Amino acid sequence: MESFDLKSIAPYDEQQVQEAIKRLLDYPQFLNNLADCLYKGNRFSTARLSSFLKKRLPEALSQVRSYDDFQKQIVCRYFLPSIEQNSIDRFSFSGLDGLDPDEHYTFISNHRDIVLDCALLDYALFFGGFSNLCEMCLGNNLMVNQFSKDMFKLNGGITVMRNLPTHEMLEASRILSEYMRYALQQKGKNIWIAQKSGRSKDGIDDTSTAVLKMIYLDYRKNQIPFNEAVRQMHIVPIAISYQYDPCDITKGREVIKKLRNEGVYSKSRYEDVLNLLRGLRKWKGNVHITAGKVLDGDYAAPSDAAREIDRQIHLNYRLWDTNYFCYDWVNNSEDFVSEYDDFKERAFFHRYKGIDKDVVNFILQSYANPVASMVHEKNLAQGEGK
Repeated sequence: MESFDLKSIAPYDEQQVQEAIKRLLDYPQFLNNLADCLYKGNRFSTARLSSFLKKRLPEALSQVRSYDDFQKQIVCRYFLPSIEQNSIDRFSFSGLDGLDPDEHYTFISNHRDIVLDCALLDYALFFGGFSNLCEMCLGNNLMVNQFSKDMFKLNGGITVMRNLPTHEMLEASRILSEYMRYALQQKGKNIWIAQKSGRSKDGIDDTSTAVLKMIYLDYRKNQIPFNEAVRQMHIVPIAISYQYDPCDITKGREVIKKLRNEGVYSKSRYEDVLNLLRGLRKWKGNVHITAGKVLDGDYAAPSDAAREIDRQIHLNYRLWDTNYFCYDWVNNSEDFVSEYDDFKERAFFHRYKGIDKDVVNFILQSYANPVASMVHEKNLAQGEGK
């Protein structure tokens, strides 16, 4: 069993940051690997951008003293601008002006991309003038070697232990809850965590009560009622939407293969890392993040808080022409035809040329589902208003 405690799951401290930076700079392939990760297969000149990165990054890294420095000076000034330039039409955000830049929050987000969901939230916080970015909860399945571990821990990564025996998983959950509360209340850090384990593959963004129960463990240990714990957590629902999901085909293939194999699907060792790279490199079109309102109601149970998180995410999700088109396509309707007047239908379907029909149908439904969630929420609100 991989050992874990509060220190081992936390982001790197200042000494560990210096050791990690030295490892990166002493690794001759580091800059080549990073340039490939950011630029390979993208639409702009890979050679020109790679040369710029290799020239500027070593000096910038030498100035890093903490993971906060790494997030702001490296990720937000070098990595994310490169990703935005090469694979995003327009990145936008809203709702942050309703939050206090000097406060600390638990951001609970829908989950579409392995690392970009949180990284782009950090990008928005950075430009929104927030004093702290996020410590982000990431599975240890992504830390396949020292290099990947260093990159995550330097970027504020909190290790979430996966695939443990039941009794060890309970202990890991307790430690994670204790660390999250400590980071929020003692360190004064923002925390990002996905609303459920794993990315949403079907476009249905529902919060798992197990996530809220896990976060609550340390509060419960200290006899804090759930409704008071929610107020102390400063929970903010986050909705992130991609016009084009760069991993839609791989997600669809995984789900269909699992269905055909009676619920069995075995990932290869590096499959998550390959999906991570696809998410960084491949085209995403427009991307928008909406920060909701802090949960300040009287939530008696995790299911109550989860319902409010879902409501905000479903209504705050920025819907694109891809979503509206697919909703009408799968429902054989014209309910939202005015929302995709200039939609290039032929080019959209060309993305899936030669792909298994069942996979394509699943992908179309996954783009349609956020519209269905929005419609459902509005119908509920109208019903309650009668």
